[in-house]
Amino acid sequence: MKHNFTDTTLLITHYNRSGSLERLLATFADLNCQFHEIVVSDDGSRPEHLNYVISLKEKFTFNLVTTPVNRGLGDNINKGQEAVKSPYTLYVQEDFQPSAIFPAHFEDALEFMRADSSLDIVRFYAYFIYPNLKPFKKGFSEMVFSFWDMNHIKFYAYSDHPHLRRSSFLQKFGKYPVGINVDLTEYAMAISFLQKKGKGLFFNEFTKLFYQINSSAEPSTMERPNWRLSKNPFIQLARWGYLRYRWVKNSLDLVFRKPRAI
Repeated sequence: MKHNFTDTTLLITHYNRSGSLERLLATFADLNCQFHEIVVSDDGSRPEHLNYVISLKEKFTFNLVTTPVNRGLGDNINKGQEAVKSPYTLYVQEDFQPSAIFPAHFEDALEFMRADSSLDIVRFYAYFIYPNLKPFKKGFSEMVFSFWDMNHIKFYAYSDHPHLRRSSFLQKFGKYPVGINVDLTEYAMAISFLQKKGKGLFFNEFTKLFYQINSSAEPSTMERPNWRLSKNPFIQLARWGYLRYRWVKNSLDLVFRKPRAI
């Protein structure tokens, strides 16, 4: 069965993981997903990876957007999004892979977006469930921001993980900041999303539509400490204190940080 998403561009950001990119493109092809266009935005990959990406254009049809030097994820998303010409964008980083059930649920997400002009984003994957969800329909819930909820994850109604969004996203929420840490880039957009009253849906079974795959040949470019899983009481106490600090800091940023220019 073919799935024609003629009003949606698949935007993939890539950096030094050409094998992962090939797997992602092949999976969408195997699922018979056809888009208005596929845009691959490369962030100054090493020659061996960039040359392989260029060779993939013989097998998969896509628009390759490049830069001579690495400028970080923010710039990579900005230039990729600016190349999109369709009303909607499916954003996926190259180390993810859609599951067999993804197309049907993506059709639902597009229907929601087309029917509700106030809807900005539909999220398909996360490490943690969004803390405040209002049941919507067809397995999706609306994300509801509650200021006094002490869960710091509430600030991430926006996330860089796979999601559907309007292609006018940058016009409403501003461009991604450039030249800073990846986590800070995501955080800045998350705060902007809340400041500008972004509205989004979250897929309830958020581990079933996409899988994040990090092989030994192409490991993740991000290294994060896994101290949240430690059973050490001193580490747990330190984490509790840190998360309370994060809640205060993020709340102050939300209230007092100057909104970024469009």
